[in-house]
Amino acid sequence: MGRKERREREAKRENYATKRSAAKRKEMLIAVAVLAVIGVIVGYAVFLFINMTETAPGGPENAGALGSEHSHAGILVKIFGDSFDFSAPSYQIKSSWIHFEARDGTTVHKHATGVTLGYLFETLSLGLDDKCFVFQDGRSFCSDDDYTLKFFINDKQVSDIRDYEIIDGDRILISYGGETPEEIESQLLELNNQGIQE
Repeated sequence: MGRKERREREAKRENYATKRSAAKRKEMLIAVAVLAVIGVIVGYAVFLFINMTETAPGGPENAGALGSEHSHAGILVKIFGDSFDFSAPSYQIKSSWIHFEARDGTTVHKHATGVTLGYLFETLSLGLDDKCFVFQDGRSFCSDDDYTLKFFINDKQVSDIRDYEIIDGDRILISYGGETPEEIESQLLELNNQGIQE
């Protein structure tokens, strides 16, 4: 009986080892397959990111591919003499095409051709036209008999900035109130003394 029991034990060990080996092989194949699928998904996502064009989700109409331009402009928004703060998290990187970043609220970063300042303000949920500046909470500052909304690009007053595409180094002032020419000069000086992040 000793030999028979020994053979049975050896057969059980061999069966156990074979089953264990097969289970490990199966687990290894599943892990390799999962990693391969993840690799394919990541590779495809990278391919899409690198080749994004104006048809990518969230992109502005008529914009070039991401990375087709990289421009920076300084901006200052004054409402009754108070500076508007774009460094708050609610105004940071709302679009890959044009945005504020790195908790800086004075430099506009543009990453594609064909992207306008109007699109920037749309992405920030701020209303802007040639007469009114409207905050996210609905407060509006519109030109009337007492106060006016004014726009300046590189020290020159313009009637509207929505269709303007920034050029590297531009300086944009949006001012609302009843400022004197001297006060506007002071705001332009403040804007020109602002640093522009790269």
